[in-house]
Amino acid sequence: MGSPRDQVSVGDREPRSREPPHRHGTGFGWSGPFWDDPGVNSRHTLRRRVLVLEWSTIAWNAGEVFVTVGLGIAARSLALVAFGLDSLVEVFASLVVVWHVADPEDHPASARTDRALRLVATAFALLAALLVIGAVRVLTTGHRATESPWGIAYLGLAAVAMFALAVAKMRTADENGSRPLAAEARLTLLDGFLATGILAALALNAALGWWWADPVATLLVAVASTSEARDNWREGRAAP
Repeated sequence: MGSPRDQVSVGDREPRSREPPHRHGTGFGWSGPFWDDPGVNSRHTLRRRVLVLEWSTIAWNAGEVFVTVGLGIAARSLALVAFGLDSLVEVFASLVVVWHVADPEDHPASARTDRALRLVATAFALLAALLVIGAVRVLTTGHRATESPWGIAYLGLAAVAMFALAVAKMRTADENGSRPLAAEARLTLLDGFLATGILAALALNAALGWWWADPVATLLVAVASTSEARDNWREGRAAP
């Protein structure tokens, strides 16, 4: 007869390894193994969460391209069209993170991480260039957009979706230490700010006739995008 410790059967241990303790209040109100603590769940679960977040972002932005470009053409709003082009940049950045997550080793300081950071930096720079070109064109030509109630309504919905995705990505990036995911989360956050800025500009144009508010809001987001592009490129170059 062994000691009581030696008599613990395999069957007693299996439920603890297969079924992590149920936790409440984690994962933005969601429960279950997908959103629980990373200390309880495997690395595979965190990777799966990243993929769900990124493919959700890709699906949303793919549809957003057609919606906002169509609304922009109807209202003659260059900012709405630019927002649709921004969605393409966001799709590219999300695909970069999906590619990075596919690394079976997933070393934080690997050359793969270096390349991913540079690709996300390129996405930021491309977004800034598109926004500056569009804003300068509006300011120099005095182009005035017409009222777009549907555009305002959609931008409000888009801002909420982007902010929610950005927060979820930042939380996940903090848990698994993914720098490319953290960088892409900031791009999603900027997308939310861009939606908010254009929404405010369209509302001001409709209420007060401030046609210039649209390109000015766009330029402010372009400045933030340029800063993120520079920081991510430097971080990629500094990676060992």
